[in-house]
Amino acid sequence: MGKITVTDAHMSGSPEDSPSPQAPANDPASPDAAVDARIAELEGKLTAAFTEAEKLREEWLRARAETDNVRRRGQEDVAKAHRFGIEVFAGALLAVKDSLDAALTVENISVESFREGVELTARQLDAVFEKFAIQPIAPQGEKFDPHRHQAISQVPSDQDPGTVVAVLQKGYLLHDRVLRPALVTVAAAPGG
Repeated sequence: MGKITVTDAHMSGSPEDSPSPQAPANDPASPDAAVDARIAELEGKLTAAFTEAEKLREEWLRARAETDNVRRRGQEDVAKAHRFGIEVFAGALLAVKDSLDAALTVENISVESFREGVELTARQLDAVFEKFAIQPIAPQGEKFDPHRHQAISQVPSDQDPGTVVAVLQKGYLLHDRVLRPALVTVAAAPGG
């Protein structure tokens, strides 16, 4: 006698292996038709999801490329600012340089004309400093400020201790930042 094989499908009553007649494939009540419809629906959703994912990926790639371009342009702008940031300031100083060069070419110069030339050049330089917010620090008679002044020595004085007695070299501010502190002599405490 031949061997009979029993599978799970036989036990569960699967229509494929069942001796009962199968329902027609186009019958909406048929389990195969319902499964096929569900598969078609899921395949449609999967296709739509892949399409949307590809669209989002392309948008992301464009956004990333734009971000990279902005970053690169920003880095180039910063590099140019570092390299050419003082271009306007340097251009303003050229008139001062021209005045100094002109003074050096004069052969017969009197003390008065020399002084006038130096005063003119100093006014030009002061105008450049004013234009670029460079201000002198000349703290004669003010209270010593270690953020803006550099004390060279202390001397006995009639002034209050810690008062700037003499300015040996002006300091300068760029807006509110100290470019160079003023070199000063400060009044010492009595008996100190």
